[in-house]
Amino acid sequence: MKPNRSIPQVGAPDPELPNSPIALEEDEETDVLRQQLPGEPFCVFNGQEFPDDTVVASGSRVLRCVHGLWVESGDD
Repeated sequence: MKPNRSIPQVGAPDPELPNSPIALEEDEETDVLRQQLPGEPFCVFNGQEFPDDTVVASGSRVLRCVHGLWVESGDD
């Protein structure tokens, strides 16, 4: 994947810092995770808050914040 300069690179999730859950878009557990979350207007990655609909890169993964849940969205 060619790096996209407009998408911030956030690195790998640090287990010592707060992080919102990450789910695959077609993952069966995504619906379960969405039901467990209160529909936050932001996601957290390594302790930093990102507004809903923000797209970030974690290594080669592209993640989009969807109501408190990071959803892996492939190469945008």
